[in-house]
Amino acid sequence: MSDDLKYFEDLVVGTKASFGRYEVTREEVVEFASKYDPQPFHLSDEAAAQTHFGRLSASGWHTAAMAMRMAVENMKDQRSAGLGSPGLDELRWLKPVYPGDTLRCETELLEKRVSRSRPEMGITKGRTTVFNQHDQAVMTYIANGLIRTRPAEK
Repeated sequence: MSDDLKYFEDLVVGTKASFGRYEVTREEVVEFASKYDPQPFHLSDEAAAQTHFGRLSASGWHTAAMAMRMAVENMKDQRSAGLGSPGLDELRWLKPVYPGDTLRCETELLEKRVSRSRPEMGITKGRTTVFNQHDQAVMTYIANGLIRTRPAEK
């Protein structure tokens, strides 16, 4: 393994990062909703006008997918010994996301610990907040991550 990888031991609780830029398009909102969340307010302005959204809005699951895309793009720039994720906690959709919005992410590492059953890996917990172009938080979640511990010197 390369020495320039970031391992569990290199992570510092409290570290914050900002990344991403995702422009939400009407076509993508309707396409995603048509496939995965075909509620009327995600499909047409007319149906959305009858709801608290007021106009066509992205599915919360679409917002989560856009955030994941930004996270993966950010990971390409990081050389990490990451091993994936066992899941999310506390997913919250705070404000609607509309076509024309531009999203970005901020993260903070909240905690880390070595796995009791698998000491070759660490478990992390981090908060991600997704913001729109007005710096309004539109979604938050807590991500649980897995990352290798540094291999012992031979």
